Amino acid sequence: MTAIRHTLQKDVFLPHDERLLGVVHVSKAGKKKKVSFLCAAASTEKPVQVSIVNVKKSDKGDTYKRRQTWELRELKLVDGRDDTKESPEFDLHFEKSYKWVASNVAEKSAFISCLWKLCQRYLIKKRPDFVNVNPQLLEEAVQVGELTRTLPQGGEDVVDEEYQVLTAQEEADLEKLISQCDFAVSNAEAFTEQLSKDLSMLDGANIHSIMASEEQVKNLMKLLEVSETEINRIEKRLERYEGLLEGVREQMEQMKGKDTLIQMQNTNYKKLLSTLDTLVGQLDLSPGHVKALQEGDLSNPSHILDCTSAAEALQQAMGVQLHPGLCKMQAVREQQKMFEKLRSSFARRLAAHLNSVFVQQGHEMSETLSHHALEPTLPKHYSAHRDLMPYAELMLWLKGADITSFHQLAQVYTSNLKRLYEREIKDFFEAAKAILGTKPSAVDSKKFGKLMGSTESLGKSSGSKMRSSSLLDIADHKGSNPDITDRAKFERVLNSIMSELEPVCMVEQDFIIKFFHLSSDSTATDVGSDEEDQIEEGVVDADGGMFSKGHTERQTEKQVSSEVRRMMSDLFGTMEPELHNFINFADKMDPYNSMYMLVKISAVVMGMEEKDAGSYLATTLATSVVIVKRNFDKLIQAKIQSIEEIKVPKNKRCGILPFVSSFEEFAELAETIFKGSERRADLDKAYGRMVRTIFDNVERVGLEHQKTPQDVVLFENYHHLNAVFARLKITCLETEKKEARHKYKQHLDAYVINWLGHPMEKLNHFFEGIEARVAQGVKAEEVGYQLAFSKQELRKVIKEYPMKEVKKGLDSLYKKVEKHLCEEENLNQVVWRSMQEEFISQYKHFEDLIKRCYPESGITLEFTITDILQFFSDIAQSH
Repeated sequence: MTAIRHTLQKDVFLPHDERLLGVVHVSKAGKKKKVSFLCAAASTEKPVQVSIVNVKKSDKGDTYKRRQTWELRELKLVDGRDDTKESPEFDLHFEKSYKWVASNVAEKSAFISCLWKLCQRYLIKKRPDFVNVNPQLLEEAVQVGELTRTLPQGGEDVVDEEYQVLTAQEEADLEKLISQCDFAVSNAEAFTEQLSKDLSMLDGANIHSIMASEEQVKNLMKLLEVSETEINRIEKRLERYEGLLEGVREQMEQMKGKDTLIQMQNTNYKKLLSTLDTLVGQLDLSPGHVKALQEGDLSNPSHILDCTSAAEALQQAMGVQLHPGLCKMQAVREQQKMFEKLRSSFARRLAAHLNSVFVQQGHEMSETLSHHALEPTLPKHYSAHRDLMPYAELMLWLKGADITSFHQLAQVYTSNLKRLYEREIKDFFEAAKAILGTKPSAVDSKKFGKLMGSTESLGKSSGSKMRSSSLLDIADHKGSNPDITDRAKFERVLNSIMSELEPVCMVEQDFIIKFFHLSSDSTATDVGSDEEDQIEEGVVDADGGMFSKGHTERQTEKQVSSEVRRMMSDLFGTMEPELHNFINFADKMDPYNSMYMLVKISAVVMGMEEKDAGSYLATTLATSVVIVKRNFDKLIQAKIQSIEEIKVPKNKRCGILPFVSSFEEFAELAETIFKGSERRADLDKAYGRMVRTIFDNVERVGLEHQKTPQDVVLFENYHHLNAVFARLKITCLETEKKEARHKYKQHLDAYVINWLGHPMEKLNHFFEGIEARVAQGVKAEEVGYQLAFSKQELRKVIKEYPMKEVKKGLDSLYKKVEKHLCEEENLNQVVWRSMQEEFISQYKHFEDLIKRCYPESGITLEFTITDILQFFSDIAQSH
């Protein structure tokens, strides 16, 4: 332990000018035994600073480093854990408690004793408590401290603070004395005797000196007695002065108290005056304001402004926060009663006036729609809103002053305007239906160019292959085609409906928000009813996630409150059923109308999601999108069902199947309508279902048809579908386009092989026998030596197929191809060219076998490839 103390002193404390006074070998209780040292150290410079240091041995090498340091004055409690039995555990309490386990009890006791001594010596106030420590240990430490005034710690003495170092003169005298007695070391007795003699001589000299100064001592005593007498006299005079000043002090204290009371009284007067001035200013209402509230003409615009400012002043005066004590004043109570009377009387007068205004407007605004107008229109209520807006601030005042009257006025407004809007909306949709129900005239066809907001066309005529970016262009090309003109008329009417509904609803919604001062939420979370939330969720489910994307991307869009929705629902309650009736009416007129309604209404809803999300019109249109989407799904399902149920006459040439032509019409119409639309995913999904059904039923019809060969039915219809996919450039059908092209080529090749067959049948059988011999191992050049395949037999077979017979057979084949193929696809030349290539391929095969098996025989067919090309060309030109 001594070696460790020495190392700690040298490495840890000496560099910091400190002395190690106590050390104990410890580890933390309850943890892995990581050994460290608790040290008590004091600084070498004054004032002495005592600290307790936790020193840890480094993992690498034998070096020590400080881990934690506490000042001795931070120590609050030393807990020995148990004062009855010896235990190595003890606790030190600083800002928090530290539990330690000493290596042995002796080290623990020595360290606690050291801490006790340091606390007794260096801490005058706030010494720590020592609990659960053996009292004998502390008593021994006290006794040792009183006897030695030092702190023995580990065999080292701490130097007392009263020790004085020898001065230079004392040190020189001591050295001179020792130099005069050189024998002090060799003869101590002689040195002692010499010192005794010198001491005796000095004592005698001191006694003689004292006796010589006796007279001076007597004089000094006399002076002291005189001084004492003078001091007594001065003390008496001071006592008399003090008695005089005591009376003056009492008088000054009384004057000071009176002055304080005067200042306090003045301060209270000033505060009272200020409070009264403020009270009068806050509760004062000018006579002009009172007159405006009592007699102001609410039908005069200038008087409305006066009433507004008077109502605001009254509201401000009544909203003043007064001290409860002031509210008990009679004048304050009377003023407040007067304010209450003014507020109630003006609120009744204002409510009665606005009630009459609302009723009057409801009767006056009764315009009706013309059922024969080219475009349906909704009346605008700008003038009515303009007349009511001056009352907006008064409505806000009434909302705070009399909430019951405010709600009653809102109810009167909605009940009167509801009947007006109900009549206007019904007339509006009836006019739209009337326009759609009438046959278009020539004048109407020329006026189709004045569409409002139209972006895409509604369709094409059946079987038309002309592309157009607008339905109006189709109407111009096709003239009075009923399908085209009817769809163009529907496009115009639907755009008119959307363009009319949005401004009317949004203007009315903005008006009631401003006029009735209804709150709006700034978050994307809607505060509407549960029913409306369920409707919006239905939109998400029905339209394939269109609105879910909008909901996830919105951050801080304006959302109307439930109160605004309630009022809008009351005002426009008939809009939703009328709109749904119109959707069903349009769907019954032409199921294809559902596609344009789906695109157009969805575009309007998406546009409103960006600026007026959650508005009444957006919610109403969203529910309409659900209905339109269902109608669109019904249209697709009906087309699929018609494809599956189709039965083609079996005694006629098949040609292009009706449902293939119908799909072409549908695709041309849909591509025009859905171009650039957010609803493209719905169309792509419908494409996938329809095309897969078409493929399956083309195969079915090909198997069932008796008049036309199966391969002809398949390659003609697949060729037509491939052309439609390529012309319309439908991205989602790229896989189906490749499949259609592959099946077209596959069945075309199968048809050519089956119907071209073997135009030179005997020659073909002859060469098949040669190939069989070669396959059996006979060398090709030796086949001619077999009797059945001799050169004479080959020449005999070749003579049976002169040029005339070959051309006759090909001409008969062409007539059969003409009977099989339809005129719509015009694939005669394509099939004929494929047959030509197959015939030439067979010819080359025969020539190759002759060269291999009958070399240098000079045997050839009676016609050449040039003759074959001429045959096919002549036959094609002749037909």
